[in-house]
Amino acid sequence: MGHSADDQSRSKDDEIVPGSVARQVTTTSEKQEFEKDVESAGTKRNGAYTHIDEAVAARIAENVEDFMTLVNEANDANERERGMTLRYAFKIYPKAIGWSMLLSSCLIMEGYQTAVVGSYLAYPAFKDRFGIVAPNGERVISASWQNGISGATNVGEIIGLQIAGVVSERWGYRWTILGALFAVTGFIFFPFFAGNLTVFLVGELFQGMAWGVFQTMTISYAAEVCPIPLRHYLTSYVNLCWIIGQFISSGVLVGLVNRTDVWGYKIPFAIQWVWPIPLAIGTFLAPESPWWCIRYDKKDRAEESLKRLARSSGFSQREADATLALMIYTNEMERQTSAGVSYRDCFKGANLRRTEIVCMTWIAQTLSGTALGGLSTFFYQQAGISDSDSFKLSWGKDALNFVGTVTSWFVLNKVGRKTLMVSGMSTIFVFLLIIGFLGIPTHPTTAEAWASGTLVLLLSVTANFSISPVVYTIVSEVPSTRLRAKSVILARNVYNAINIAFVNIVSYRQLSPDEWNWGSKSGFFWAGLNAIFTTYLFFRLPETKGRTFAELDILFENKVPARKFASTKIETLIAGTEVAQKRQAEGITGE
Repeated sequence: MGHSADDQSRSKDDEIVPGSVARQVTTTSEKQEFEKDVESAGTKRNGAYTHIDEAVAARIAENVEDFMTLVNEANDANERERGMTLRYAFKIYPKAIGWSMLLSSCLIMEGYQTAVVGSYLAYPAFKDRFGIVAPNGERVISASWQNGISGATNVGEIIGLQIAGVVSERWGYRWTILGALFAVTGFIFFPFFAGNLTVFLVGELFQGMAWGVFQTMTISYAAEVCPIPLRHYLTSYVNLCWIIGQFISSGVLVGLVNRTDVWGYKIPFAIQWVWPIPLAIGTFLAPESPWWCIRYDKKDRAEESLKRLARSSGFSQREADATLALMIYTNEMERQTSAGVSYRDCFKGANLRRTEIVCMTWIAQTLSGTALGGLSTFFYQQAGISDSDSFKLSWGKDALNFVGTVTSWFVLNKVGRKTLMVSGMSTIFVFLLIIGFLGIPTHPTTAEAWASGTLVLLLSVTANFSISPVVYTIVSEVPSTRLRAKSVILARNVYNAINIAFVNIVSYRQLSPDEWNWGSKSGFFWAGLNAIFTTYLFFRLPETKGRTFAELDILFENKVPARKFASTKIETLIAGTEVAQKRQAEGITGE
């Protein structure tokens, strides 16, 4: 964040920080110049411009000692962040990148575990130990147990998400994640020593509680420790962590697929004990989110975190003061429009629209048809592909998913969040239709079975290039800063509830030979749901690319339609605050 020429020319004595005494507007020329600014601001309101509501600005001015300084410094920081290049962000914020990636790596554990459990439904050693004989003579895990195990994980995640919301309010993101890491270390013992599916299910329930904590804390932390140019990289990195975990699990399962004793499925669980301790050490050493510190009036600690997240050689005290001012201004603006930070406040005023968008976006992801890709190994086998080939295909799919997510980084900031989300949904819709048509023959040929499996693979890769990474960016940017963690918790809980009540029940029964046995024809069902949510996203999802959190607050508070989000301009944060500044300045000079 570089200084402007005017800033650099100021003497040290002229520097101002939030909370300092307001500058005196004492001369006639200064007053005339200030009044001109107030009048000229009105001319910019014609056209696609918007600004903070003047009544809100007046309320903020009543609650801060030096509103003029706060607004001007906040605007300086806002302009620097908006104009910051990616190269400059990488140069100044390598520590923010590192800390965010470290905490997000907790989700590698979740990606690994969920992939292992999902693959166990088709894993020979696990089926031999816990399976039943299906009508076709094969040993399978019954659909009821499949639903139960997946549902237990989702229920655990819902509980964990609620725990995270309560604990993080009091102790912050770091300590909440640390508690979950210590807990999951003990919870791994349940599935490892499980002698029956009941104990295995209980273990998945408890582990799901830790996953729930990781899901919300890591996303919120990633969004809050970095400037705009890095935000979509670090939030979508969360999806990459899932894929890394899935890739590792696929490699482990491929290596052990021919092992028929109990260690064939126990070793993959034992590997999970590798991660918690190093991740816990890194999390303990990480700085707390400066936005969390501001929300709970810990300004000194917020400043300390800001300095720890940036290189000292490129982040001066003046820039720290300006960034802190922007955070305080954004927090005060949200406090005046929605005073509380409870779950109830997520459904009031402009926050209702924001909550709706994050919830529906995450529902769109899980109902887009990606459920078929998540059950790829099981799908391949039911399509007639051998155990060995199916696990190898899944491993290859995870590698391609990795490439897809990394590729999305270079596209997301060019085309925008909404464009990538809607185009990804549309492409998946086409794949689902083709998969459905391939399932029409009663006895598909080997070539048709491979074609279906390949399309499922392409569907998964498309999702991880588009909707899967971008959904994390959307759900972290759309909520207000004061309600971000709670909004993510609500959205993820809706996602989990849909999985429990619908996706898990339907998807397993569609493919299971002892249930509906739809096979590839399942594609038609998911294509229909995909079309519904693609339409919703087209009309309701706003474009948030390149916006600071303060700008997003102004756009939502002014009820700017989704289709006009990208084109509506907010020239400066000063616009709309002129009258409030003048009143406070006159009040000071009149004393």
